[in-house]
Amino acid sequence: MAAHLDLEEQEQLEQLKAFWKRWGNLITWLITAVLAAFAAWQGWNWYQRDQAAKAGAMYEEFERALSAQDLDKAAVAAADLKARFAATGYAAQAGLQVAKLQLDKGKADDAKQSLAWVAEQGAEPPYRDLARLRLAGLQLDAKAYDDALKTLDAVKSPEFSALVADRRGDALLLQDKRDAAKAEYQKALAGLDKTQDYRRVVEAKLATLGVPTVVEAAAAGAVQ
Repeated sequence: MAAHLDLEEQEQLEQLKAFWKRWGNLITWLITAVLAAFAAWQGWNWYQRDQAAKAGAMYEEFERALSAQDLDKAAVAAADLKARFAATGYAAQAGLQVAKLQLDKGKADDAKQSLAWVAEQGAEPPYRDLARLRLAGLQLDAKAYDDALKTLDAVKSPEFSALVADRRGDALLLQDKRDAAKAEYQKALAGLDKTQDYRRVVEAKLATLGVPTVVEAAAAGAVQ
């Protein structure tokens, strides 16, 4: 019986050797690839957390300068965030906020540059589109109407569609394209929730173009 078991074990061993000879290298490579991928994934997650922590600390420094209305320090901190942590949301937020401070301090050209950076390199689409909306407003102030329309064309986030239409209406009206402006304002009004206060602003713009507000229309109907 022992001899029989020895022969059986020997046969199994020979089969295992044959199997490993044929497939051993492939299995080793597959295991190595899986382990390498797992290590890379773990390493990437650690890197992301490390970057976010460092960016967060730098953003706190930026916020202190912002709260103090210290444009020089805020601009330096925002620039550092963009240089070292461009892929984080902190850099995009700093770009948007420093642009507002620059505008408040009368630095419109600097504000445009800050917004242009976020529009092109912001970490996420909503940040980029918000920067484009604000940049288009500054371009309208500078009477660069075609540039503003081009900037608005790049906004793709659905949640901003009504605001884009409103701002396009402003650009067209400033170019004395009244019918086109009216169409954009009507599109903006249709896209705004009925509870949003901004509807009144759009309605006022339409009223200047001869389009009655809901209240005016209801009053006219009652008189008839």
